[in-house]
Amino acid sequence: MFEKQIDKYKDEIVSKVVRLIQIPSVHEESMDPSAPFGKNANNALEYILNLGEELGFRTKNIDGYCGYIEFGEGDELVGIIGHLDVVPVGSGWTYEPFGGTIQNGKIYGRGAIDDKGPVIASLYAMKAVKDMCKINKRVRLILGINEERDWKCIQYYKEHEELPTIGFSPDADFPCIYAEKGVLSLALHDDYNSYINEPLVIDEIDCKGNAINVVPKECSVILKANNSDINIDSLINNIYKIADNNSFKINTEKLDNNRIRITSHGTASHAAHPEHGSNAISKLLVLLYEVFISYNTNIGILHLFYNYLNLDYNGEKLGLYLDDESGKLTINVGRISLKNDDLEIDLNIRIPVKTKISVIVDKFKEVSSPYPKIKVETLDYKEPLYVPKDDYLVKTLCSIFNKITGQNAEPIAIGGATYARAFSNCVSFGANMPGNKDMCHQADEFVNIEDLITSSKIYAEAIYELAK
Repeated sequence: MFEKQIDKYKDEIVSKVVRLIQIPSVHEESMDPSAPFGKNANNALEYILNLGEELGFRTKNIDGYCGYIEFGEGDELVGIIGHLDVVPVGSGWTYEPFGGTIQNGKIYGRGAIDDKGPVIASLYAMKAVKDMCKINKRVRLILGINEERDWKCIQYYKEHEELPTIGFSPDADFPCIYAEKGVLSLALHDDYNSYINEPLVIDEIDCKGNAINVVPKECSVILKANNSDINIDSLINNIYKIADNNSFKINTEKLDNNRIRITSHGTASHAAHPEHGSNAISKLLVLLYEVFISYNTNIGILHLFYNYLNLDYNGEKLGLYLDDESGKLTINVGRISLKNDDLEIDLNIRIPVKTKISVIVDKFKEVSSPYPKIKVETLDYKEPLYVPKDDYLVKTLCSIFNKITGQNAEPIAIGGATYARAFSNCVSFGANMPGNKDMCHQADEFVNIEDLITSSKIYAEAIYELAK
């Protein structure tokens, strides 16, 4: 019933998505209490709240942490929970990452599908319902700006505002997500001070600001020869030999007579799908281990990595090959750093819904125990989401998707984490269409315009059905 109305909004939807993409809302450290996640994230929030006001909605900026856009009356609240922040750009783009380029029926730019395009589609779906129908509940579009980091925005919302009684998050896939794996971010620390007198040492590491929930595309390290017996040209030849034996893509740069830079290259993808990428950090760690061993240097954390995580993203080497209806356990090596003699490897682990976090943490402590200087730290954990397939919300949303698209799709489980798990009686719902490549966190991220308009029609039907 909303198709013709949404079609009238098409040009406006496209222009607003382009403008929102042009705001580079990557997380920034901030001392400004009115913009706790940086000025650009705050600018994105202010932009869409102003747009909401222009469209005739009630809006609220919640102390710079998040905001909402609302219409309707009634005691019950239908929530639509999205986010405006984006992961860092990374390399390999054909189009300007914050340009909002329109080409071949697509809008290109960071955030196009994750989650700026779907948020705008949801807003105009709300407008269609507001302008055409009477409903008996309030509908609120909740806008986070710290989703890609640690969810402080949604935590703040839950502490200060009303919780939805039912809802969805437009931040995943259609037809509907009934299960999301648990998400554990884990750090392994090693005291690098104990290695500084070895013949060959790590002098510097640069992972280009990679987010832990992205399979890294590039990472570089500077090696320093402490021993005059190490010939730098011979070291470079040895590095290329090891790289060739492992089919790794690297390049080196001789900096001076005792230092070289090694850069490892891979392919980015979302950490929920490490099999779709090629992890530049993992390859670099394997390379470093083999290089150091060839110079009689055994660094504990590299040894542990080589034995238990060596290019293995399903936990088999750890004895953690776990699988259930939500899928297999996956491990992404998202970051590596060397600061103040702390050599740190950060892992993003997606855990099947029926597995407890303690199983994973205990296993890492077990394999680390032979290395007394290695410490295991839990950085963050998000509980899994599970709603039965025959639940009213799942059945209703799936039915609406199938009615509008003419498909007969069944609800699915994913490894991604959406705001749906932050609330009861909430699931993730679109906007990526079945069969489409998942462009979240990738170079040349895009949203197909026709799919975006279809998703707005789906969201309008869903809003009306949940709020009537």
